[in-house]
Amino acid sequence: MQFNQGKNYEGSSDLVDLQYHMGPVLASPINLYIIWYGHWNPTQQAIIRDFLYSLSSSSSYPSVSDWWRTVRLYTDQTGSNITGNIALSGEFYDTKYSHGGYLSRLAIQSVIKTAVTSYPRPLPLNPHNGLYLVLSSPDVQVQDFCRAVCGFHYFTFPNIVGVTVPYAWVGNSGTQCPGICAYPFAWPNNSGKPPPSSNGGNNIMHAPNGDVGTDGMISVIAHELAEASSNPLVNAWYAGDDPTAPTEIADLCVGVYGSGGGGGYVGKVFTDSWGNGYNVNGVKGRRFLVQWVWNPLKKRCFGPNAVD
Repeated sequence: MQFNQGKNYEGSSDLVDLQYHMGPVLASPINLYIIWYGHWNPTQQAIIRDFLYSLSSSSSYPSVSDWWRTVRLYTDQTGSNITGNIALSGEFYDTKYSHGGYLSRLAIQSVIKTAVTSYPRPLPLNPHNGLYLVLSSPDVQVQDFCRAVCGFHYFTFPNIVGVTVPYAWVGNSGTQCPGICAYPFAWPNNSGKPPPSSNGGNNIMHAPNGDVGTDGMISVIAHELAEASSNPLVNAWYAGDDPTAPTEIADLCVGVYGSGGGGGYVGKVFTDSWGNGYNVNGVKGRRFLVQWVWNPLKKRCFGPNAVD
């Protein structure tokens, strides 16, 4: 997830040259494995778990699974769509910070290796339909975190992990850079003002689950899962000619959460009576604010809360 706030296209655009590069998408049911790196509290974990459960569960419209339907429009060479079946299949608690308090991008793969080789209860190493999600707690520093990225996805190297498998990392920005990675629940330090709320006022939008860092992570997790599913080996769906810096289906819509969004305005989203902002419903009555992704049929950013 790069910072290219200027490059989002809520309106239809012929400028976006999103192309399929013949590689696989995640069409088989996904077994999702979480690695909780560092110190997490159970409330934060419950918010994230409930979001992941919501991807494949029906909730009232507009729901998280309705949001995922846009991701499912992407296909591979055989015409198979991205799956709608995402099962949380295992969790690993790396409470000892096995690779320290600072992680390089490459070290994230070593964190996965630790989780799948740990005694006595390792995570399964699943090269068939596994997707590994490394989530770092607010005190963990990660290379480029807060400066260039809020999360990223890639694939593991066999000489580190043993197999090639897609993975994503997302950090909790709550103490390090909420104004960058948990926007619009916090505002950038240099802006001097909160982001505009949907009613035009300058009141800060409240996080729907009461935790700025974790609520901010939800949209980044959604972003990375969408891109890991549509471009798992970085040879499937992306725009641009440079596979080392591909513009993927969620990159095109960073900062857009509703109709009219872009340029610092989140778009038309819902606000409850407490000022909590959200655009999708999840399991257990949860609400989340999740950025839109590029719809390949409409050729614009789209989400289930669109007014048209």
